[in-house]
Amino acid sequence: MTRIAICPGSFDPLTNGHLDIIQRGAKIFDQVIVVVFINQSKSPLFTVEERMHLIAESTKDIPNVTVDSSDGLLMDYAKKKQADVVLRGLRAVSDFEYEMQITSMNRKLDESIETFFMMTNNQYSFLSSSIVKEVAKYDATVGDLVPLVVERALIKKYK
Repeated sequence: MTRIAICPGSFDPLTNGHLDIIQRGAKIFDQVIVVVFINQSKSPLFTVEERMHLIAESTKDIPNVTVDSSDGLLMDYAKKKQADVVLRGLRAVSDFEYEMQITSMNRKLDESIETFFMMTNNQYSFLSSSIVKEVAKYDATVGDLVPLVVERALIKKYK
């Protein structure tokens, strides 16, 4: 039986914290689908296509990781892909409260799909896409926070 995990997010942009969760998830599950979800309440820096490209480039050496996008409900997407699990990273207690709300609703929508929480590596516990964008906007170095391809894309965006 193939265990498929969906790793959802806006990934604007992908950080090393995201990549850490994806890499570790790929060791546990047979297939990890990283899904860029379109959040109408956010104003992204990168287009969906750009984010998908950055994720694909950053994960190209992980054979069981694929990249996709969706603008619907996570549980509908997971069912369509026959996924068993939603893979989520946690940084702090504040993440847990938010994730618990989302997980409770997802369970109401489809209790057959489990949510798998993975604690982020301590070195990334402070890291968020918002912080990365804020720092990059002022020409500060973000090379230790994001994959090289993302760093180059941020430099290009803010030039």
